Amino acid sequence: MTAVLASGNQGTPLTILESANYAHWLESQSELVRNWTAAMAYAGKGVIMIPASDGCAASALYVCDSLDDMFACGELANSLPAGDYVIENISDTDQLISIAFAWGAGAYRFERYTKAGKPQARLLLSDTGALTIASQLVEATRKVRDLINTPAADMMPEHMADVVEAMAQEFGAEFSQIIGDQLLSENYPMIHAVGRASDHAPRLLDLRWGNDSDPKVTLVGKGVCFDSGGIDLKPADAMRLMKKDMGGAAHTIGLAYLIMASQLPVRLRLLIPAVENSVAGNAFRPGDVINTRKGTTVEIDNTDAEGRLVLCDALTEAVSEQPELVIDYATLTGACRVALGTELPGMFTNQMQLASDLMQTGQRITDPVWHLPLHAAYKDYLKSDVADMVNSVPGPFGGAITAALYLEHFVDSTPWVHFDVMAWNRRKLPGRPTGGEAMGMRAVFAYLKNRFAQV
Repeated sequence: MTAVLASGNQGTPLTILESANYAHWLESQSELVRNWTAAMAYAGKGVIMIPASDGCAASALYVCDSLDDMFACGELANSLPAGDYVIENISDTDQLISIAFAWGAGAYRFERYTKAGKPQARLLLSDTGALTIASQLVEATRKVRDLINTPAADMMPEHMADVVEAMAQEFGAEFSQIIGDQLLSENYPMIHAVGRASDHAPRLLDLRWGNDSDPKVTLVGKGVCFDSGGIDLKPADAMRLMKKDMGGAAHTIGLAYLIMASQLPVRLRLLIPAVENSVAGNAFRPGDVINTRKGTTVEIDNTDAEGRLVLCDALTEAVSEQPELVIDYATLTGACRVALGTELPGMFTNQMQLASDLMQTGQRITDPVWHLPLHAAYKDYLKSDVADMVNSVPGPFGGAITAALYLEHFVDSTPWVHFDVMAWNRRKLPGRPTGGEAMGMRAVFAYLKNRFAQV
């Protein structure tokens, strides 16, 4: 994706306008340009190439509804003829970042198992600051998409560990992992229980980066590399996309990359419980009672509600260091998709101001998130007759809320936000091809920059 962004100032001039400004722009153009747009029946929307008198391309024009939409330019890499382009009429750094990000995000292709597609248009920027920031946002988005799009056979817990370890080496971070039966001796019983039936050993990935004196921010990502549902086996159609059930982990990897690449002054910790929820003779069962790292016993109502199980042990470890903020991402519930659809991530938090700040930030940068309630009365549904609590609630009502309430039990009073994300585009949108997707990642990064960059 970043190959379509580069430093430079020599290329085909490209004018980018909002539709409200098109008529005024056209009035100021030469007779050749006015005649050409009329002959092409160009109505002031989309891309048009404008020729010189010799028939060669002299410039390009793109008109969109509003540049406030950060994905307004999301199809330019694909809709313009291949070649280098320089933006002629925009110098504002923030606008250039938005345009360049959308350009790069829209150029994304998952080509690990296919031949490379046709060449794409490349955007050249002389504003090196804008280029750096946009390239980092594009790279983080690519990481998330690639991780989610990769089939489970090539993205099991050990493969995810390789990804995190490589990123740690890139930025000089510390990396460690707890693997297999060591999870029991180190008191991560839930992560072990969920992952023990797989041939791919479960593990807890742990990355640390930053100065000890900086505010601590801990990310926790659900890394269920494939979810069969366990003994409560999913039907085939529900299992088809379960390679994406590690989408929460992918989001935290992308966010950790942004934090480290931008040298944000925080003490970062990344925790990923990486497992495959498989079926075998030693798989955990409905009705089992399993202890947690916190000491809370949990009765298993449904083995397909496994994400919250691996997260609860990781969250207990996350809050043990009393960070200023814990953020978790998970492809946790279908109930959240029913409530908000597949393109709007649900967000739960014990900090009301944080909820407001994140929603406003996401709206501003076209990365929307929506606050849902931690309705305390629903905690009653998590009661068990034989254990401290159950892991899921039968019935179709309030499933995203009860899942979030389960997680809240393990964070105590630590400032915390939980994202329940689809992590997948079911339809193609400008800058957002079908397949794996980062949802709410840029919103959180922008919030963190605003909160901590001046610390």
